[in-house]
Amino acid sequence: MFYTFMTRVVRPILWLLFRPKVEGGENVPSYGPLIVASNHLSFIDSFIIPLAVPRPVTYIAKADYFEGGGLKKSFVRWFLTNLGHVPVRRGARRAAMGALEQAAEVLDNSGAFAVYPEGTRSQDGRLYRGRTGIGWLVLESGARVLPVGLEGTEKIQPIGASWPRFFGPRPTVRIGPPMDFSHYDDMAPAKARRAITDEIVETIQKLSGQDYAGCYNERADHQQTT
Repeated sequence: MFYTFMTRVVRPILWLLFRPKVEGGENVPSYGPLIVASNHLSFIDSFIIPLAVPRPVTYIAKADYFEGGGLKKSFVRWFLTNLGHVPVRRGARRAAMGALEQAAEVLDNSGAFAVYPEGTRSQDGRLYRGRTGIGWLVLESGARVLPVGLEGTEKIQPIGASWPRFFGPRPTVRIGPPMDFSHYDDMAPAKARRAITDEIVETIQKLSGQDYAGCYNERADHQQTT
């Protein structure tokens, strides 16, 4: 019921406020397990992507978003919980693996789960090396990966800004064809996780047009497995 409300009421409102330009929308599979992998520039990325992907998408979200008092915190906690977002505490390896195991359950039920391979938002606009939690998830689930490149979301809500700029610059969402990694099944798991992750990040870079940093974003504090 909540997703129906989101689709029929909230989604049109958000579309009007943000007016995203979507390229490659025809690449989104309408059914089946799907890992949505994107670069991460702004808090609102988790709101922009569902506007471009016409099916329910579950996210890993910082545990901080589910904690604290006040009107804003309470609304964010209610909103993310009803969307089925999975909280994970940054820096806790066991918690991160627990979140990925929950992601595998979503995929086992033919759902769509979104992951930011970098682990956290980029502060300088560059694309950082991916953490191999997404590689583990691909091998565990066998799901295809939908690569997404975001551009301009950091102009709508820069890091540190409390609220987005409604009716501001239009962000762009570029969606590539689904990626299949079944050809890595016979590779050693550790090498396969790294190779899958690198291939996904390389594809995201082509879609987003970002410069590649070539190193981890240390702000992630090893939120995902490396």
